[in-house]
Amino acid sequence: MPHSETSTLAVPDEAHAASHHNPEKHEGEPRPGHITFTDSTRGDRDLALTRTRTHESHDDTRPDLSFPFGTTDLNRGGFTNEYRAISETGYLPADLALRPVPSHVYRLPQALADPEKARELKQMKLVTWKEGDPEDPRNWSTLYRWYITAVCAIAVVQVAFASAVITGDFKDIEREFHVGEVVTALSVSLMVVGFGIGPLCWSPLSELYGRRPIWIIPSVIYVIFNIPCAVAKNIQTLLICRFFCGIFASAPLTLAGGTISDVWDNNERGLAIALFAAAPYGGPVLGPIVGGFVGETIGWRWILWVNMIFAGVVTAFTMTIPETFAPTLLRKRAQRLREETGDPTITTEQELFKASLSQIITETLLRPFQMLVTEPILLLMSLYIALIYGLLYAFFFSYPVVFGENYAWNDGMVGVTFCSVLIGVGIALFVTPRIERDYLRRAAEKGGRADPEDRLPGMMLGCWFVPISLFIFGWTSPPAVMPGGGHWVGPVSSGIPFGFGMVIIYFSANAYLIDAFPGYVASALAAKTVIRSGSGAAMPLFITAMYHNLGNGWAASTWAFISLAMIPIPFLFYRYGRAIRARSKRATA
Repeated sequence: MPHSETSTLAVPDEAHAASHHNPEKHEGEPRPGHITFTDSTRGDRDLALTRTRTHESHDDTRPDLSFPFGTTDLNRGGFTNEYRAISETGYLPADLALRPVPSHVYRLPQALADPEKARELKQMKLVTWKEGDPEDPRNWSTLYRWYITAVCAIAVVQVAFASAVITGDFKDIEREFHVGEVVTALSVSLMVVGFGIGPLCWSPLSELYGRRPIWIIPSVIYVIFNIPCAVAKNIQTLLICRFFCGIFASAPLTLAGGTISDVWDNNERGLAIALFAAAPYGGPVLGPIVGGFVGETIGWRWILWVNMIFAGVVTAFTMTIPETFAPTLLRKRAQRLREETGDPTITTEQELFKASLSQIITETLLRPFQMLVTEPILLLMSLYIALIYGLLYAFFFSYPVVFGENYAWNDGMVGVTFCSVLIGVGIALFVTPRIERDYLRRAAEKGGRADPEDRLPGMMLGCWFVPISLFIFGWTSPPAVMPGGGHWVGPVSSGIPFGFGMVIIYFSANAYLIDAFPGYVASALAAKTVIRSGSGAAMPLFITAMYHNLGNGWAASTWAFISLAMIPIPFLFYRYGRAIRARSKRATA
């Protein structure tokens, strides 16, 4: 976003009244206006604030993913652009920097609505970045920011890889521990359950203590828990340790998107976010490819040793990621400045309005499920994402039925068939930046303020490919098309449209949820993660039996018809999403 010599901060008109001890609010007053700080408007304020703006690549109308949603008392403090703003002095007047949480219900922060609190707030100075600030992650070199992005993406690929790699040699596990296929499938399901539980803990901890320690500590523990998995003497040890692997391995899943948002502003992160969107779906596809050959040649235990080595190398790279979370960096700067100057009014919004433990628990554990019940947009989008994620894990068990049982291929060759899904994911990586550019064009045509529904065209494109892939898979597999010659091409090629549609749907749906609930991003994404992980964990437990009992054609077609039933969702929200948001208490107006 290009900037001028004097630029603006969105400040509600009521804030001016509150800061001048006038609590009255008139119905005829306009909604949030703008206030510009220049030499002529400084007045008697003790801050020599000559220019305040947001970073040139940041769009103020879009959600700030670097805001500490889960650990800030939004009722008292509301929102602020402090973590994205740039000022020549390095400070913002606290009473003029706060604004209401963006939602359909316009509610002035308590700190501004109360004249006494507003008078105290007037004396506080919120620390911001300075022009060309070397500590601002957005000012680091482009090459270094791409290095951080690559490490984040690889870390997500690794933990996703770990969830499915063990499927490469289920038969030997069943034989050694004398258990059935459903019990063995729990080694996948329990790790995916951990993916759903872990972020509920890692997300608020990263806001309180910064991203860097949460990148390192859980990842190291995850590497260690691979050891008891590999040397397990019974199935109970394997399953329990895989569950804990999932909990600690979920830290990169929690942090990667936020870290990428820390170093790239929202107008420049199209390709970076595309890589992040593909990683949790491309990673599991690599698992059976590697696991199949490793298990076939040197045994299932070495699958877990290989995974530990991979995890250890990636963890070593994550240790090179510096702290990128703006609230943590600015909080440390504020503490240093208070010590150096002796000025207690230097602070950050997170310090001024730190949420209590009960508020953090409510935000993390209760509000996501409350929103699932009360927000149809969140519920249906989460179910759609969950279906796609579940179908990915379903392929890890349906491919062995078709290619392992019907085609009599070995585990290594069965794993190779997943390369088709990777091809689809790769094609999607070229398309997602184009979808992002189309969104920016739509935003420009609307004066820079796109509707959340402008995120949905990508989803409207990708939704058709999932049922198409399932129909191809089901009706080109035996007994519809018996093995022989090049007949394997049909079911193998079905992975290409699935991989493409899967990534496109997730990319668009995730962005839509963020834009639709800018004031409750943490809760919305937590709800989505729990539902998604539940689906991914459930699928492995019955897919094999489903294909055995219904047959390949009708088992795949059942899921294809369910996918077809989901197709109207993005089209309906594109048409009626604005009206639905208008009736919501938490969605943006």
